[in-house]
Amino acid sequence: MQVSITLIGIIVAIAIIWIIAELRRKEAAFRHRTFAIFVIVLLLFTYLSFTFVLNGKNLNLSSWDDLKQAGGLYLSWLGSVFGNMKSLGGNAIKMDWGLNETNISQNLASSNVTNSG
Repeated sequence: MQVSITLIGIIVAIAIIWIIAELRRKEAAFRHRTFAIFVIVLLLFTYLSFTFVLNGKNLNLSSWDDLKQAGGLYLSWLGSVFGNMKSLGGNAIKMDWGLNETNISQNLASSNVTNSG
């Protein structure tokens, strides 16, 4: 039941943010709309990732101890996500993304032989 109440709260928050952005549309429309979309995506990411991390854990979010444990689990998971993204980016940068001229020459030579024959 608590998840559905939280989801309703997030939907209401998204609606309020969108309404405020639409009311201010005449003043710097692009900036406000972009900010509103960013906040909406951030809220949805936080909600969905929080429920994903706490899925299967028997935590009562109305007690202070369980709430602290849930926050610790979520922040630990979020830290590991950023660590994984950092190593993924580092490994992608270290890769040799240049063209392999030997393979290109062999492929061109083999295609010329099959085209001429």
